[in-house]
Amino acid sequence: MFGLQFIKADPTVYLMQYRNGRAVRQGAGLSFFYFAPTTSLVAVPVGSVDLPFIFKEGTVDYQEVTVQGQVVYRVGDPEKLASMLNFALDGEKQKYVSDDPEKIPARIVNHVQVLFRDEVQGLALREVLKASEVLVKKVRAALTGSSVLAALGIDVLDLSVVAIKPTPETARALEAGIREQLLKEADEAIYGRRNAAIEQERAIKENELNTEVAVENKRRQIRETQMDAERAVQEKQRLLRDENMTGSISLEERNRELVQLSAENARVEADAKAYSMAAVMDAMAKIDPKVLNSLASMGMQPNQLIAASFRELAGSAAKIGELNISPDLLRELAKNR
Repeated sequence: MFGLQFIKADPTVYLMQYRNGRAVRQGAGLSFFYFAPTTSLVAVPVGSVDLPFIFKEGTVDYQEVTVQGQVVYRVGDPEKLASMLNFALDGEKQKYVSDDPEKIPARIVNHVQVLFRDEVQGLALREVLKASEVLVKKVRAALTGSSVLAALGIDVLDLSVVAIKPTPETARALEAGIREQLLKEADEAIYGRRNAAIEQERAIKENELNTEVAVENKRRQIRETQMDAERAVQEKQRLLRDENMTGSISLEERNRELVQLSAENARVEADAKAYSMAAVMDAMAKIDPKVLNSLASMGMQPNQLIAASFRELAGSAAKIGELNISPDLLRELAKNR
């Protein structure tokens, strides 16, 4: 009514009231009545804004990549921004009278793209795909110290890169190379596993052979010990046989000495007997045979005497004509038989 209006700003809107070219009221979240014909209103949003971006850039090896991310910013100095762009409101409709507020996101995205272009164009494709964190750090530092944003009074709160992708053809080529590399690594893993299995089998075979060698060595040691024991027993048996033989030889030598001594004694005794008999025979040779017979018959039994008589008769048989023997004599001879 009569040009009197009321305005109420959100806490994230910095509102400035100008009258006659001078700011008479300013602040975030203000609400007041104003006289529209003589008042100019400027409303600058100061809340944080999430601004997504996506653009394409070329690498040093002439490969195209797509950079997708998001930048978070806010207006840190609304007065400075209002002096650079037109944020004036229509007094009656309370809408912006120009499209300058809509240009801020495009300016920020263009500035971010320029900074990313400077970094991406100095790297090869594979380096760009692996350097997202490095690129974010460098571009964020560049945005923080950017004179363009400082002139607009804009503060960058955060910068993130969601993805850096090559073209579909390049991606397929990279995937093919990586796929081949993965298949190669898989083959190498299979070969490594097979080699490990072969190595383990070889180690097992070596252990088995070493065990067999150890068993054979132990058997050889046992056999050598047995042979040494047998040799010791044989040596003792030989020594025992040698001792027995030495004893036998000593015994035989003593037996020989005994036999020699016995033979010597027998010879001496025979010589003595021969000498005695020779002396007797010499003495008897000088005696009459009849005397000898008489001496021989001394102490003889009757039957022996009768036998001697018959022997003498037999010696004189040529001279005897007839010989009568009584039955009593024969009976006596038969009785004493």
